[in-house]
Amino acid sequence: MNHILYKHLKSLILIIPTLTIGLWEYIRHSFLLPYISMELGNWLAPLLVFFVTMTLLRHLFSMIEELQEELQKEKAVKAALEEREKIAQELHDGIAQSLFLLSVRVNRLEQNETNVQSEEVKSAYHGLRKTIHEVNDYVRQAIAGLRYPVNPASKPWLESVQHLSEEFQQDTGISVHLDWTLSENRISMKEKVELYSTIREAMINAYKHAGASNLWIRGEDREQNGWQCVIRDDGRGFASDVGKETETTGGFGLLMIRERAAALNWRFGINRELEQTIVKVGKEDLS
Repeated sequence: MNHILYKHLKSLILIIPTLTIGLWEYIRHSFLLPYISMELGNWLAPLLVFFVTMTLLRHLFSMIEELQEELQKEKAVKAALEEREKIAQELHDGIAQSLFLLSVRVNRLEQNETNVQSEEVKSAYHGLRKTIHEVNDYVRQAIAGLRYPVNPASKPWLESVQHLSEEFQQDTGISVHLDWTLSENRISMKEKVELYSTIREAMINAYKHAGASNLWIRGEDREQNGWQCVIRDDGRGFASDVGKETETTGGFGLLMIRERAAALNWRFGINRELEQTIVKVGKEDLS
């Protein structure tokens, strides 16, 4: 649609001056010759074209500039999506398949191990298999995130968040309670993408490390064009100081959220209240 409109605007820019001169000459020769001289009419012609150019064509040029910016953004998004798909394919063909083969080899080794009855050996095999499965899950989530990233330009922002919540609930069995009133115009496109990733990271962290049964996600407008997003879960939470959550949980989800918030100048907070872990990000006071 933008390409068609762009071509029409270019055509109008070429046609309008020609039509203006033609219409002026017709009116002058048909109706104005008794009132204005030929010399005055010749002087008025370029002035009329200039006036039309300043009033109509400036607006058309402005529309073309906006369309060009949109086209450049579309090209950049398309290039980014193609690159993400390429990386996802490389991950799938490389790491994911290697992890699968490693899992098969561990199973065969366990079956052929003569001391398999040893509790110590059993524990070692169990831990190794669990680590492989966890890494494999992380890789597959990364592949899914690369292949199916949020695209706020393709559908309403609320619909993207709802789809994420429904898909997560279906995949994990955790009940997700969504309360989303955050206006789309409060956050930029880049912030939408990063906030989507932040929410997804917090959800995955609650599933993998907290053993949560319920998740509550709330997005709301704040005063002075600010906003806040709160993700709560009823899991077991962190074991000690919240500043060391990556050490106590064994994951890097909260660390990634913290770094993303710092990069975008967002506020970040995490605390434990009433047997719930609460993660907050936003642009204004999080109190």
